[in-house]
Amino acid sequence: MSEATKDEATKPQFTIEQIRARRKRDCALGYRLLAAQKWGDLGDGHISARDPVRTDCFWMLRYGVSYHAAMVSDLVLVGPDGELVEGEGFVNIAGYYIHQPILEARPDLVSAVHVHTGWGTPFSAEARPIEPISQESCIFFEDHALWDDEEVQVQSVIAGRRIAAALGQNRAIILRNHGLLTGGDSVAEAVGSFVHMERVAEVHMKANNPKPISAEAARFAKEDLVKFGVGRVAFASLLTRHIPNPEIVNG
Repeated sequence: MSEATKDEATKPQFTIEQIRARRKRDCALGYRLLAAQKWGDLGDGHISARDPVRTDCFWMLRYGVSYHAAMVSDLVLVGPDGELVEGEGFVNIAGYYIHQPILEARPDLVSAVHVHTGWGTPFSAEARPIEPISQESCIFFEDHALWDDEEVQVQSVIAGRRIAAALGQNRAIILRNHGLLTGGDSVAEAVGSFVHMERVAEVHMKANNPKPISAEAARFAKEDLVKFGVGRVAFASLLTRHIPNPEIVNG
């Protein structure tokens, strides 16, 4: 269990209901932040938020809602077999196929994020790993995987389990010819990490003949960058920039 998850579970000032409310709020805000980056206009992505009580279930935006308008009331609770457990609307079944196996395999994760992006998708088509060629790239040094598979149309839990196996204990994975995916011990960490990863993909696609820094230097940078939760810091900064009133998602 991560330190952040331990905090959620052990601090007496946070009840289970408050933990659930925070995860759902951040999930809805996460979708709005994706929209603010001009991602997901075609509904091509998803954010999951594990329920703190029914830990084999997760919250996700119901199918058909525009990300820029996501509300907590638009989230549905998805069960381990893809069934609608709570909420109204349709389950995003493509999201279920990817997220359920990952959250099942990684009990330390609260959230995973995947959305098709302008740089992450073409970078994934090159089927190469991230190199330490920029400061942000060091966040993922020795902490990401490549799913080198042709199944871009993920249509089964079995395929999702292969993604989960490839992810292993890493913070992120490149899905060949498909895009990027990140995980986190909070929704904020997963969303913020995804934004970082997309920018890392952009650097890789734009840099001609980059010169990576050494493994020693990359490890030093990574340790400093992630020690306070690099994704959570990014999430908070993005909220300040794009969503001045985060409580808007509560209606």
